[in-house]
Amino acid sequence: MEQTLSLTKQKAARPSLADRLQKWLPKIVLAPTMLVTVICIYGFMFWTFYLSLTNSRFLPSFNFAGLMQYEKLMDNDRWITSVTNLGIFGLMFMLIAIVLGVGLAILLDQNIRQEGAIRTIYLYPMALSFIVTGTAWKWILNPGLGIEKLMHDWGFTGFEFNWLVDQDMSIYTLVIAAVWQSSGFVMAMFLAGLRGIDSSIIKAAQIDGASMPVIYWKIVLPCLRPVFFSAVIITSHIAIKSFDLVTALTAGGPGYSSDLPALFMYAHSFTRGQVGLGAASAIMMLAGVLAILVPYLYSELREKKS
Repeated sequence: MEQTLSLTKQKAARPSLADRLQKWLPKIVLAPTMLVTVICIYGFMFWTFYLSLTNSRFLPSFNFAGLMQYEKLMDNDRWITSVTNLGIFGLMFMLIAIVLGVGLAILLDQNIRQEGAIRTIYLYPMALSFIVTGTAWKWILNPGLGIEKLMHDWGFTGFEFNWLVDQDMSIYTLVIAAVWQSSGFVMAMFLAGLRGIDSSIIKAAQIDGASMPVIYWKIVLPCLRPVFFSAVIITSHIAIKSFDLVTALTAGGPGYSSDLPALFMYAHSFTRGQVGLGAASAIMMLAGVLAILVPYLYSELREKKS
């Protein structure tokens, strides 16, 4: 009798097939995604890093060459130009997009009329691809088709806006197009942050006699520090990986005056037969992203632990 009871208890303690399947089902479902992620993202990242340490040219090579490709990269005038352009483009794009996004968000936070329609208009450019944006702005900024021709047709024959064909100003046309497309998205991020702030804080500050500009500057905006960090991360990522916008708008020209690292990497990897050099430039771009992302993640994790 006791043996029968013990066997019954053991059977009851054992999980059924359905219970075991329910336990393992999430892991089974996620396994293909995890496998693809590990192989197609992290695997190719390590593969690219390995290629950057070889003398690969038209085809991948397994001949280890150390840091030769990175030395060649640092001696390449086009790479130096592209990095300089990225600094100009990235800083101006991030600064203008964030400032404009914050301003638009504060404007819409005042419960103005037709807020939904205005918000949709500001957000619409983000629905377009950078190829479409670049093509559209290429027409708009073309001296023979766009703004300059329009002003000449209106009688302002002395008006000039030839940035698209000016080596010293072509990089700023990328800033114009990128800000036009991304500032609405930044606005939406800050507007969501503003709507999440307790209104009683603002009312208490108003009772104390603070004006609205002071309230936003000293109380509201400091509360949006996580949104600022997110906006910096997103806009910097957009700037570093910008390829389609440059290809459609300027193609890196005139000459290499508006070249960016992403275009440099593509040109040397796929059209010039310098796979090792292109891989080295890709790793440098990844290092730029990590230089921004890692401190942000560290600060976030540190705050959660504290």
